[in-house]
Amino acid sequence: MNNNFLLSIIIPVYNEQENIIPLLKRLIPVIKKYHYEIIFVDDGSKDKTCEQIKKQSEKNSQIKLISFYRNFGHQMALSAGYQNAKGDAVVSIDADLQDPPEIIPKMINQWEKGAKVVYAKRNQRQGETIFKKLTASFFYQLINFLSDVLIPQEVGDFRLLDKEVVNFLNNLPESSRFLRGLVSWSSYPSAYVYFEREKRFSGKTHYGFLKMLNFALEGITSFSTKPLRIATYFGFLSGIFGFFGIIYKLIEKILYPQQFTVGWAGLFTAIMFLGGIQLITIGIIGEYIGKIYKEIQKRPMYLIKEKVNL
Repeated sequence: MNNNFLLSIIIPVYNEQENIIPLLKRLIPVIKKYHYEIIFVDDGSKDKTCEQIKKQSEKNSQIKLISFYRNFGHQMALSAGYQNAKGDAVVSIDADLQDPPEIIPKMINQWEKGAKVVYAKRNQRQGETIFKKLTASFFYQLINFLSDVLIPQEVGDFRLLDKEVVNFLNNLPESSRFLRGLVSWSSYPSAYVYFEREKRFSGKTHYGFLKMLNFALEGITSFSTKPLRIATYFGFLSGIFGFFGIIYKLIEKILYPQQFTVGWAGLFTAIMFLGGIQLITIGIIGEYIGKIYKEIQKRPMYLIKEKVNL
């Protein structure tokens, strides 16, 4: 095996002080045979995550740190890592040790065979509740149903990207980043490495149901106008139902005037139904307008407070 390349490991962290040392104890023995750099991106942690990383960076100059002023989100932390990585191959991995560092050599092997993108795909999820598994499945089903870009199922942000793919991502002009979709949209040659996802080593997950739902909406509105089309279909259907309802009531009044009554329950139901469709449609349009608004502001994706060993 030719190890004459630079391997970059990007690790976004947020309140992960208990996981830094255990992660490095497992990660470094796996990658020490390569030329490597480990880039931690602290997304505005409130605990002592930064202090832990700085201590380790003093012992090992290949351990580097980018620290944000505040929390900008997981995707922005990954983007900062990609923009500062110098490696020929770039691996992104979370700090909670649910994704095993031990499979990184398998990912590199697939990369050396020609794959530009190597996904780490979960076979099983250990230590997760049925609700968590169902919501994760719902997330992938929803985004793949509504999005124009197919996102591989059971694949997160644990992946290897060739330098060419990283440069492509870094050169994209958009500031709203849904990296799983952008990587899939690029259509570079890809491969898979399979693993069993472990229990979280310490702390609690930062991705609850609502955050996953917002994440799905971000992905859908970034890669598809299908929700707008569905809202249009609902508008047509409600209009057609309303038209036939009027015709039905007119005929009923003409043929059976003595039986014609106006009930408040039916009126209330119709108003609530139409009002619900209108609010949903306005919300969908608002999501797209909000995304346009963020793009035209051209604000930086993140603000860096500090860099260590970079």
